[in-house]
Amino acid sequence: MRAFASTDDLAASNLAEAPVRYPRPSRLAEPLEVAPKVAAEAAEALGLHTVGDLLHHLPRDTGESRTIAALVAGETATVLVEVRSITSRPVRRRGMKPLVEATVADATGVTKATFFNQPWLERKYRPGTRLMLQGSYQGRNRFRVSHHAMTTEVAAVEGAVAQYPATKGITSTQILSLVREHRGALADVVEPLPARLRTEEDLADRPAALAAMHFPDEGAPDARRRLAFEELLLHQLTVLRRKARRAGGMAAESLGEPPTLTERWLAESLPFTLTGDQERAIDTIAGDLARDRPMQRLLMGEVGSGKTVVALHAMLRAVEHGRQAALMAPTETLAEQHFATLAALMPGELVASALLTGSTPAARRNDVLAKLASGELQLVVGTHALIEEAVEFDRLAVVVVDEQHRFGVRQRVALDAKAPPGLAPHVLHMTATPIPRTLALTAFGDLDVTALRELPSGRQPIVTHVVSGERERARAYERIREELHAGRQAFVVCPLVAESEALQARAATAEYERLAKTEFVDFDVVLLHGQMRPRSKQAAMAAFAAGGADVLVATSVIEVGIDVPNATVMLVEDADRYGISQLHQLRGRVGRGEHPSLCLLFGPKESPRLRALAAHDDGFRLAEIDLELRGEGEIIGTRQHGATQFRVARLPEDAALLRAAHDHAERILRTDPELGAPEHVLVATALQAAYGAEALEPIPA
Repeated sequence: MRAFASTDDLAASNLAEAPVRYPRPSRLAEPLEVAPKVAAEAAEALGLHTVGDLLHHLPRDTGESRTIAALVAGETATVLVEVRSITSRPVRRRGMKPLVEATVADATGVTKATFFNQPWLERKYRPGTRLMLQGSYQGRNRFRVSHHAMTTEVAAVEGAVAQYPATKGITSTQILSLVREHRGALADVVEPLPARLRTEEDLADRPAALAAMHFPDEGAPDARRRLAFEELLLHQLTVLRRKARRAGGMAAESLGEPPTLTERWLAESLPFTLTGDQERAIDTIAGDLARDRPMQRLLMGEVGSGKTVVALHAMLRAVEHGRQAALMAPTETLAEQHFATLAALMPGELVASALLTGSTPAARRNDVLAKLASGELQLVVGTHALIEEAVEFDRLAVVVVDEQHRFGVRQRVALDAKAPPGLAPHVLHMTATPIPRTLALTAFGDLDVTALRELPSGRQPIVTHVVSGERERARAYERIREELHAGRQAFVVCPLVAESEALQARAATAEYERLAKTEFVDFDVVLLHGQMRPRSKQAAMAAFAAGGADVLVATSVIEVGIDVPNATVMLVEDADRYGISQLHQLRGRVGRGEHPSLCLLFGPKESPRLRALAAHDDGFRLAEIDLELRGEGEIIGTRQHGATQFRVARLPEDAALLRAAHDHAERILRTDPELGAPEHVLVATALQAAYGAEALEPIPA
C-alpha cells in the first residue's frame, strides 16, 4: 500500500500510526440545546430535537455574507462580528422602547449596529460577545439589524450564506448559528449509499452534501442533487418492495378459463367498436386476472377514452367464473352514474346487479346484502357503503376502485378483506386524470399502469375560450342560446352550492335562480348538486339526459361519469378556482355526440391554467403542464400510502434523477430483495428511518 500521491510503499508501522476516524452516529442523537426558552420551544415546534435533526434541517435559500469592509449601502447581508461596546438610549417617539446601539467589528472594519425594541440586549451582548447579524447596511457605518444570534465563529465570511425555514421564536440567523456551532458533528453522519452506486452516478457522500447545503460557499454545487437522489432511491425501494410483497405474499382466484359471456358480449352486445387501446388494455388485464396473484393495476385515460368498458370486461370475467365483482366510487352521484352506464353496456344475458350507497332505502339495502352474501348478486356498484362491516360477499374476486386517490389505504384494505379467507381480490384502480410518468413512478410506483390515449371514433372537437369582462360574458350567453335554439343542451358549472362571502364565488343555487329568470328565461333550467336529496338529483339528471331540460346548472359533481351526447356547451364559472385536470374533466362532458362543442371558461385571461386549457386538448400534455405549474404534491392529492411531497427532490425538475433512482432500485432488489448484503445494510437502515419498520418487512418467496 502506498501513500496518497506517492510511489513510496507504506510500512506496517505507518499504517498502524495513521489517524482513523469513524462516524459516531450516537452523537447525532444528543439533545439539541437551544437558548433562550422561547427559541428552544420554537426549535421543538420545527422538529429540531437533536443535533441530527438540526443538521438535516436544510436551508430553503441562500443570502449573502459580507465582511464589514465589503458592505454596500442598501444591501441586505449577514455579518460575523464581535461587540466592542454597547449602549441604549431613549427614543423620543411615544411608546417606543429604548434603542440599543453596539459598536461591532471584524478583521476588516468597524460599524454601528442598531437594534430596535430590544433593550435587554444591552445586558445580554456584553463587549467581547461574538454575533451573527442579518440586516441592511444603511451606509455611513450604520447597520440596521433584523435578526441576530450569538455565535462561536471567529473569522468573518464572504459569500453565500444559508437561510433556513424558521418560525415565531427562532430566526434563520439563530438556526444558522446553531448549525455553525455543531458543524463538527457532520463527520458523524453515516453514508448509506454503496460506493459503486455513488461512483456510477457521480454523487458526493452524504456528509459532504449536507456540509455543502449548510455552507454553500464551501461545498460542491451538486449537493442538492446528491440528497435528492438518496430521497428518490429510498422511495423507489419502498414502493417496489411493496409491489413485490403484494405479488409474492397474497393469493387470488385465477380467472383464466376461456371467455364465454365476455366473448359474446364483445361480439354481439357492445354497441360500438373498441379502440386499439381498449383492446390492448382488456388483453393485459385478462392476463393479470388469469394469474393466482392479485392484480394491482392503474387504468388511466384521456377523457372519454372508454375506461368503463375496460372495467366492465374485468368484472364480467369474474361473473363468468361464478364469482362476484364490485365497483366502488367516491360519491353517490358518481356511483349512480356508473351504475346507469354499466346497465346500458351490460350484455343481453342476465347479470344480477345492484346499487348500494348510504341513501339506499333500508328494505332495498337488506335485500342487496342478503343477495351479496348468498352469491345471488353477481355485480354491485357503490360508495363507501360497500366496506361497511355488515356487507359480506360470497366469492368476491374483482374490485374496481374509481378515482382511487380519493380513498385512503384503510378503505381499500377493508374492501380487500371482503374476499374469501386467505384470498385477495384482483383490483383495478381507475383515474380519469392522466398521470405524468414522473408521478406514476412516485405516487403509483406500486401499481402496474395501463394508459388509454386513443379516443373512440366520432368524438367531436371542443373549442375552448377564456371569457373575461361583461361584454364577452354577454356574447357567451348569446352563443349558448344559439346552441339551445338549435336543439342542443348546455352545462353551467359553479364552484359552490351556497353563497360564500369569503370566496365571492357564484353559487350554483343562486346562479340557477338568476339564469332561469334572465339569460335562459325561455328554456328549461334544472339544478344539480351533491347536497340535494337522492331522488331530486336523479330527477334532475334524468330530465337533462332525456332532453327534457335544456340547461343543467351544477357543481363539479358532474366532473366524471355524465354522458349526454346532445350537450354541446360547457360553461364554467370562476374557472381559475379549479385545477387543470378538473377543468379538462368538466370539458369532457361535451363533445360526445355528432355536433362540434364549445367550452367557455369564465376567468382571468392571464391565468396560466386557463391559457393551457384553451391551447391544448390532450389530457396527458395538460397533466405535464399541471405538474410544472403546481408541483407533484398538489396534483396527486393525498394517497395515504404513497403521497410523495419530497423535502429535497423537485418534480418535474428531477425527473431524470427519478428515473435513475428507479433503475438502481430495481437492480438492487433484483439481486438483494431483503437488502441484507453488506453493501446494502446501511441503505436498509436509512429506509427504515425514512419510512418505518414496515418498509423492511420480509418479501415472501
